[in-house]
Formats: sequence, structure tokens, C-alpha cells
Amino acid sequence: MIYRTITHRGRKGERRSFAETDYITLLDAAHQQLGGPIVLVWDNLNTHISAAMRGLIAARDWLTVIRLPAYAPDLNPTEGVWSHLKRSIGNLAVTGLDHLLAIIKNRLKRIQYRPDLLDGFLAHTGLALETGST
Repeated sequence: MIYRTITHRGRKGERRSFAETDYITLLDAAHQQLGGPIVLVWDNLNTHISAAMRGLIAARDWLTVIRLPAYAPDLNPTEGVWSHLKRSIGNLAVTGLDHLLAIIKNRLKRIQYRPDLLDGFLAHTGLALETGST
């Protein structure tokens, strides 16, 4: 699991979510870290399907994107990650936005190093990774 966070602090003109360039920067870093082709399973968030994103994807021959149906959270393993994360911070008192961000990053890092948990998020979708040769 490779992730990045973005913090919205309510400044005028500040973006509240990832832009296409943020996503492609993350994917480029993942490609460099993993050293091989990436198959990305994506939902239909407007930023994921924009013309700008389609162009950025087309320029990367190592990137294959598979789109989920219009509303299919049950097929998206990321939903399991967020659900698990939200349960772990449900009754948490924080001192501010930076404290919350530090806790979220810590919890994501914990998830990142638990392959059994990550496999479970994928298994919950009914999808599976093929391992070994056939």
C-alpha cells in the first residue's frame, strides 16, 4: 500500500482534494519504488476520469487502468482501508489538525505493514491476486 495525504486548511483558493497532477505524481513514485508495471483499479471520481488524467495515463506505457462500475464500493478494496482507519480513530480526541494528520499517517503505516490485513481488504471484494505461475 502506497499512499499520500493532503491537508485542507481552509485557505482561500486552496484545493480540498487531489488534483490530477497529485495522483500522477503518486503513481510515478509508486512506479519508481516498485520498479515495474502497475495495474490500477479505479473508481469513477471526476478527477480519475477527466481528460487531463486520461492524457497523463496515456503517456505512461507502464500504467494500466481498470475502471470500476459507476457505483461499486463493494468492489473497491480502498473502502475497506478507510473503514478500518475510521474505526481506529472513532473515539479519539485530538489537539488539532496536525495531530489528527499524524495519527492518520501512523495508522496508515500500520496497515501498510500488515499484508494479511491488506489481503483481507482485497478478498472482501471477491477479487484476488494471482500468485505463482499457472
